[in-house]
Amino acid sequence: MKPLLLTGGTIYTENGELENGYLIIRDQQIAEVGKGADALNLEDYDVLELPGKSSVVPGMIDLHIHGAAGADVMDGTEEALKTMAVTLPQEGTTGFLATTMTQGEKEIESALQNVREYMGKNNPPGEAEIIGLHLEGPFISPKRAGAQPLDHIKNPDVQLFQKWQELSGNAIKLVTLAPEEPGGYELSSYLKETGVVASIGHSDAVYEEVVKSIDSGVTHATHLYNGMRGLHHREPGVAGAILLHDEITTEIIVDGIHSRPEMVKFAYRNKGSERVVLITDSMRAKCMGNGSYTLGGQDVTVDGNEATLADGTLAGSILKMKDAARNMREFTGCSTEDIIQMTAVNQAKELGVYERKGSLTAGKDADVVVLNEEKDVIFTFCRGKLSYQRREDV
Repeated sequence: MKPLLLTGGTIYTENGELENGYLIIRDQQIAEVGKGADALNLEDYDVLELPGKSSVVPGMIDLHIHGAAGADVMDGTEEALKTMAVTLPQEGTTGFLATTMTQGEKEIESALQNVREYMGKNNPPGEAEIIGLHLEGPFISPKRAGAQPLDHIKNPDVQLFQKWQELSGNAIKLVTLAPEEPGGYELSSYLKETGVVASIGHSDAVYEEVVKSIDSGVTHATHLYNGMRGLHHREPGVAGAILLHDEITTEIIVDGIHSRPEMVKFAYRNKGSERVVLITDSMRAKCMGNGSYTLGGQDVTVDGNEATLADGTLAGSILKMKDAARNMREFTGCSTEDIIQMTAVNQAKELGVYERKGSLTAGKDADVVVLNEEKDVIFTFCRGKLSYQRREDV
């Protein structure tokens, strides 16, 4: 089988952009990146000539996603994970953390084991890769539960986490917790020691408690502004501490609903592209349209771009990564390089997989996304295999 040659677009590499560049994919990896394919013997390749003004960027990595296309990680089934993995390339996502939520121990354990099994045998090239698990809850504050069910919230517990990490086959890569709750600093310290990202989220901590959590191991924040003590001029809260401390990389849901565009811009100006990760926090209703759905056993209504519980609480999103990127450009005026930083580079580095993902570099996984002039996804390759092609471009 011949290697695949992508040619004609602008290739965004670690060292800058290559206009009229080319990228060669061989055996699931990027074999070569260069400028101008004139010196190549085209007969040696399957050639994909890209439309004019195309941008070739690294595949996006979603660190916080519960579901899509009618499926949810908490379903605990192979079918649910398969549905997510084959759907996400449409939005430019080539890797993700399967994200759980606050539920009973048995339900969480079923989801963890299911992800472990799926990662072990059923996640082939051509699907978005499950890089691991994001444990969102149950170690959170009841005061900042949001759409997380109150009945199942627990104090942070190192022993319980150890049990779950073993069940997952060490697949838990990121944990959202409220460090101010009893056991929180101990758990964040243990996570740091074992190479798991400790993320402050669904937290009612005051500024001093956030600083203490950073000292104990917290390096990440879950969906900035949402599910946390907000910024106040006499109490910076969780949000203020996140914005002030460079030790923390923060997620943000850029759908224009979870945070006003002005507050997204405010965060971007404070943190810069190197300390922001775009996420979707999407639930099963993504790609499904208006209607009634469930999240953690709770009824959710989707109307337009909003997903809410009966009391009006936001219940995740139906955001797509490509739209998060487009909105971020619009809200902040950031560059394509900045978008790559916030959708791929930062995530890959946080998860310790930058040696194989997060940039278009020879030897890395061929997780490649092609955008048209309007920055919409027209091709997605997951580990070298074409996973999505927009119909208009067939």
